[in-house]
Amino acid sequence: MTHDSESTAPRPLWRPDPDTVADSAYGRFARYVDDRHRIGLDGALDHARLWRWSTENIEDYWQAVWDFFGVRSHTPWARVLDDRRMPGARWFSGATLNYAEHVLTNDHSDADALICIREDGTRETVTWDQLRGRVASVAAALRAAGVEAGDRVVGYLPPGQHAAIGLLAASSIGAVWSQCAQDFAAPAVIDRFGQLEPTVLIAADGYAYNGRVYDRRPDVARVRDGLPTLAHTILVDHLGPGAFADATPGTEAADTDPTRVPDPTRAPDPSRRPGTSRWDDVIAQEAELSFTPVPFDHPLWVLFSSGTTGRPKGIVHGHGGIVVSLLPMYGLHMDVQDGDRLFWYASTNWVMWNVVVSVLLTGASTVIYDGSPVFPDARRLWRIAEEEQVTCLGTSPGHLLASERAGIRPGGEFELSRLRMIGSTGSPLPAGCYSWVHDQVGSSIQLSSITGGTDTVVAFACTTPATPVWPGELSARALGVAMESWSPDGEPQVDEVGELVLTRPLPSMPVSFWDDPDGSRYRDAYFATFPGVWRHGDWVTVTDRGTVLMHGRSDSTLNRNGVRLGSAEIYSAVDRLPQITDSVVVGVDEHDGTYWMPLFVTLAPGAVLDDELSGLVRNEIRRHASPRHVPDEIIVMESLPHTRTGKKIEVPLKRILQGAEPGEVVSADALDDPGALTAFIALAERRRAAR
Repeated sequence: MTHDSESTAPRPLWRPDPDTVADSAYGRFARYVDDRHRIGLDGALDHARLWRWSTENIEDYWQAVWDFFGVRSHTPWARVLDDRRMPGARWFSGATLNYAEHVLTNDHSDADALICIREDGTRETVTWDQLRGRVASVAAALRAAGVEAGDRVVGYLPPGQHAAIGLLAASSIGAVWSQCAQDFAAPAVIDRFGQLEPTVLIAADGYAYNGRVYDRRPDVARVRDGLPTLAHTILVDHLGPGAFADATPGTEAADTDPTRVPDPTRAPDPSRRPGTSRWDDVIAQEAELSFTPVPFDHPLWVLFSSGTTGRPKGIVHGHGGIVVSLLPMYGLHMDVQDGDRLFWYASTNWVMWNVVVSVLLTGASTVIYDGSPVFPDARRLWRIAEEEQVTCLGTSPGHLLASERAGIRPGGEFELSRLRMIGSTGSPLPAGCYSWVHDQVGSSIQLSSITGGTDTVVAFACTTPATPVWPGELSARALGVAMESWSPDGEPQVDEVGELVLTRPLPSMPVSFWDDPDGSRYRDAYFATFPGVWRHGDWVTVTDRGTVLMHGRSDSTLNRNGVRLGSAEIYSAVDRLPQITDSVVVGVDEHDGTYWMPLFVTLAPGAVLDDELSGLVRNEIRRHASPRHVPDEIIVMESLPHTRTGKKIEVPLKRILQGAEPGEVVSADALDDPGALTAFIALAERRRAAR
């Protein structure tokens, strides 16, 4: 998309209210830095000017963030930034602080900190005082098990209070936290946690999803057996009271049906092993809350990459970088305030889970949902937003599209008067979704499409209280984030598709990769293409208005006759069709020098890929993208594989179709439906035989 003049630019769907902007934390911060640094705002909230100053003067910007939000350090820092090199930038050298201390230190007592809702409707709340007490109790149990600063504590847990408290308890004593959701089978969990050599495991008996109950007690036993460094395990009765305690000792059942309800006659009794505690017993023991000050870059948590192309990479983030970076993301860009309620649907496999818990840094409450977002129907998240008086709802393009297809009118069906922002992330948001939110949810609600990543936690581009919302575009680059679109020659460009790069460091960039002592894997991941510049692996356009368009992963780029095409434009067109439930497109370089670009789709019940539907798909792509985006072939599949966080796996599918061995390019444990690969493997074999 190009923007040659104001006349050709799309019209904003949402515009900021000047009085609201002036009263926001963003407005106060802009005045604060203008008074301190004389950056030339002169009372006008010009985000472009503020962004430019924040990225050219990163030391001044991040010190202003530190001071404005009152970040607390037990020892004074010597320099904001030692130098700007990447990788290797060191922030706030000399500072000692603690993430959990910043989360739990506020004036709240009886107000709800966590509102936890399960798929069966069960609702539990944890007040701020209860949260502090339970964190103190779990931290005391960790210390009793021998955990010290730098040791690893891991959670095999569904979304809920246990995962949040586990993170805060581990971080309060300087231990390193990591978690996996319980839809991961034991081998995938061991692949991740085994790298960390953890001291303590916190694990639940199972979870419920989409109306089915999944017993994970046998997997808990396998995980414990596969982690020889464990000194202690804390077991959570999540599915029902006494699920662990009522189990009888015995041999693990041979039945591997994942939907079985806990049955004491068919599962081992993990609670009777030595070195085991039950969660309810742990939190019943009162303890004094304390915090261990750690250096700014001391490891806080380890997040794992999807693992689609090999052993998952452990991405390490530090206490200080997360605190300093998430405060402006929430406090400035999203204007989350003390007393707000944020509800962002996320799995514990996903970086957004850590981000959701971290909204507590602002004094806001977080609403946590453990279940399917479309059970019993696509209205579920909207119902929760109404019942919990949510102020910010975070979801995905898939959920918004499902709501639209289901004919839901959230603004008319639900009382959403407190809702002022809807966030969307995980994949590019089609322009049509913007109009649907505006028309069917509320014209006063700001829609914030966000891009960032597990790698840096924070958003690269999102919204601000002062920037309009244009259909199909991310409103602005985030303050302090020196994001640009670069040509293959390493030149910044405007209104052209290029590589998403970061030209200056961020405090939340990874401290390291786990088990990467010389940093070579870290450098290869981000700095091999443009030395000294972070290449993120996305195609992006930065417009002359400062907005951002996302085009999909650059390493899965479609390239027809030298013209680079983004897959996001194709998905934006196809995913709006009610006959299509899912799609993935790949570009395959053939051995004879030709190029094959198939589009794989799954169909809604009753739909048939006849000439009429095929023509409709092609016309929609041609109309919304370009003739070059029209696929060579449309192929129906029963199902399509994704990562466990819901992302399309374009690159592994492309390599399988080019003849690579499936096991070398994708790990079945990393997929939501490994069986969906079978049809692609068979197609690759037929193509190879036909050569």
